[in-house]
Amino acid sequence: MQGTLFGYNEAQVAEFGATAGIGVLILFMLFIIGNLAYRSNAGRVGTFALYFVLAFGMLGFVSKILIQHIWSI
Repeated sequence: MQGTLFGYNEAQVAEFGATAGIGVLILFMLFIIGNLAYRSNAGRVGTFALYFVLAFGMLGFVSKILIQHIWSI
């Protein structure tokens, strides 16, 4: 059982840690975007624009996870 953690090998633990860690960072960045919109008095349209533009890059990471899960890659 050497080289395992609760029955998972190193690659599985690293993949889970990277996915969970990046997920937490995405949530934190969404909080930062909301705080930025609030402090700048962006209004409804400005807040939507901030979330759309700044969070659009995060959509690629989330869709990659969903595609891997759906297609069992």
